[in-house]
Amino acid sequence: MTLRSSLFFVPVLAGAHFAQVTAAQAEVPNVVADMAPIHSLVSQVMGDLGAPSVLMPQGTSPHGYSLRPSEAKAVQDADVVFWTGPTIEPWLEEVIEEVGQQTLSVPLATVEGATVLEVREGATFEKHVHDHGDHDHADEAHDHDHDDHAHDDHDHDHDEHDHAADEHDHDHEDAHDDHDHDHAHEGADGHAWLDPMNARVWLGVIAEDLAELDAENAETYRANAAAAQEALDVKIAEIQAEMVPLADMNFIVFHDAYQYFENRFGLSAAGSISISDATAPSPARIREIQDKVKEIGITCVFSEPQFNAGLVDTVLDGTEAKSAVIDPLGVDLTPGAAFYGEFMDELAGAFKACAED
Repeated sequence: MTLRSSLFFVPVLAGAHFAQVTAAQAEVPNVVADMAPIHSLVSQVMGDLGAPSVLMPQGTSPHGYSLRPSEAKAVQDADVVFWTGPTIEPWLEEVIEEVGQQTLSVPLATVEGATVLEVREGATFEKHVHDHGDHDHADEAHDHDHDDHAHDDHDHDHDEHDHAADEHDHDHEDAHDDHDHDHAHEGADGHAWLDPMNARVWLGVIAEDLAELDAENAETYRANAAAAQEALDVKIAEIQAEMVPLADMNFIVFHDAYQYFENRFGLSAAGSISISDATAPSPARIREIQDKVKEIGITCVFSEPQFNAGLVDTVLDGTEAKSAVIDPLGVDLTPGAAFYGEFMDELAGAFKACAED
């Protein structure tokens, strides 16, 4: 852990006012986040008390990633790892189990109050109506029971263990076979960070976990989280207003990663070229998407910077639909506290650009 103390400003979302809080001198936990959106939320809660590290390089897809030895070592040395969850990152769950016995594991998609959506099956899908349940700032009623956080396996005793992270060799090549998985793809959609109401819940969870690990700075973490949640409320309201005119937009996404954003803001994709785990689509799926584009007059097909844009060109061939770029990871944004708000703005901007004539 690192010894830090200071008078600092709480970093929240871009455009928000910074709140001033005095932090007590204390040891701050060694914190790791899986990717930039989660890193941003943790950064907002930690403020100037400390800086979390991020496992995956910016723009790296979480689907089937293999950690380098230095990254596995970071998991081993961490006091806490905040990550999205085993649905999208089963490889990280395995790494934590193997080398992180001394590490508190917080899979955020599994916490109480988070919205969880089922994957949409098939190349094309109908408009869905989802029951959000009671998400009235669920973090305020958060019962900080580590059983609810899927921390059952966490052992806070810092005994020595024999797992060396630099000997970790995690081969995921067999996770994505070349054949099409459309018929078997089911379960929870792992892209839960694209719902800002999930981010709101997670800010509270992050604050409570850090408060438990670092009681001396507990109130600072909670104050930072509250400021970030307030800023996020403003951001959500802004985007809701921006998305209202786009409710009837017909669009296709490259892979089915945006359901959480769509569900939150009243949008609905007509289909996806690839399935939720970004597996390469079969020729039959491509043909089905092409037919859908022509059948209902799709106006826009989204490509992504992480994947083959040629597939989008194939789908667009012979149609008047246009293409636009959307990014579920914010590859061009600077990681840090302001990232998440900028990321939400970027997603909203992509949908608005897609709707423009």
